[in-house]
Amino acid sequence: MPIYGLIDANSFYCSCQRVFEARIRALPVVVLSNNDGCAIARTKEAKQLGIKMGDAWHLIRRRPDLKGVQWYSSNYPLYADMSRRMYQVLESRVPRVEPYSIDEMFLDLSGLPYDLPTFCRQLRDEVRAVAKIPTCIGWGPTKTIAKLANGIAKDRPELDGVCDLSREADRQAYFRDLSIGEVWGIGRRTAEKLQRAGIQTIADFVAMDSRAARSMLTVVGARVQAELRGQSCLPLSEVAAPRKGLACTRTFGRLIDNWTDLREAVSHYATTAAEKLRAEGMTASFMTVFIQTNPHQKDTSWYANQQSCGIEATSDTLVLITEALRLLRRIWKPGYRYFKAGVMLDGLCPAGMQVGLFQTRDPVKSSRLMDALDAVNGRYGRGTVRPLSTGLDRTWRARQAMLSPAYTTRLQDIMEVTAW
Repeated sequence: MPIYGLIDANSFYCSCQRVFEARIRALPVVVLSNNDGCAIARTKEAKQLGIKMGDAWHLIRRRPDLKGVQWYSSNYPLYADMSRRMYQVLESRVPRVEPYSIDEMFLDLSGLPYDLPTFCRQLRDEVRAVAKIPTCIGWGPTKTIAKLANGIAKDRPELDGVCDLSREADRQAYFRDLSIGEVWGIGRRTAEKLQRAGIQTIADFVAMDSRAARSMLTVVGARVQAELRGQSCLPLSEVAAPRKGLACTRTFGRLIDNWTDLREAVSHYATTAAEKLRAEGMTASFMTVFIQTNPHQKDTSWYANQQSCGIEATSDTLVLITEALRLLRRIWKPGYRYFKAGVMLDGLCPAGMQVGLFQTRDPVKSSRLMDALDAVNGRYGRGTVRPLSTGLDRTWRARQAMLSPAYTTRLQDIMEVTAW
């Protein structure tokens, strides 16, 4: 019988901040979204103070009872690198690992010659010792059960961070107490639909007639039910599914009312999108650019527009900037104060694949130039060399007033240790 595990970092973004600052390890910590907008990660101590996911920072920062909270702007390069370190630890101990999100990874625990509870506790300890990130692990015969077990391990302190649902008797005991809404794959509306039909707990759903479940919830619901019954329908995948599209969209740190700043912002977003394409070995053949004013600001006129076009498949930063600015020029209107813009790429395919009969650009020359650009930025830090059209001062950039150093991805931010 297969056994799947799911390891999940506890308050991952906050835990990453705590790794490098010993002074905050017992304090409430909150990480904010882009532009320091709202809470997207909270430690246990912050949750106990009543800070909820999505709370707007400009509203809650003045609460007297939150003076001791440590607020941080989101530092995604740091979080991505810490996730990579977690993965490396797991890959060295487990035969197969499937990254599910930046802080969650499925594990293939089938056939391991160890006592699983002991092994999983040791795995947690090793991730904590090497990557410095606290985690919880749950496991069972399917990925859906492993996901559920992980949630139980996280919610019940008496389990000490691990939950074993490999035995049916243990599963049934939990299923009788857990709401159907706790199941991975059962969304809020689906849960409400089931509850109206008298299905309140996971046990109710598992006991439901299979044909009725399929009729009510289609093949997806039938698959979830089969997984909860111990029948594996979701195999482990070590290779992520190829992207169908990607986007770089941001709200600005201040409203933009002139062409120069807007051009710089869109050039920057096109540059970021091109970097993502090359990092994944992809090219794009369709582009969309959009701009909009703030829909919540009643004292200004509302305007939003977008423009799309097919392009010659590429991941060349300079080409994508040229195309993005061409589209931007079509939708730009003076007299408005712009709040957000974005560049979206579709029609992705592997680099080197021929997607058309004719080429107007030299792909070899383009590849060499982009390889050199990426090599310099990889060695000396992102943005060391960049197109001038992305701007120098970039005063429109998203607010990051509480940004921590890039401790692991930028040479000048690496911590220094003094020994005597």
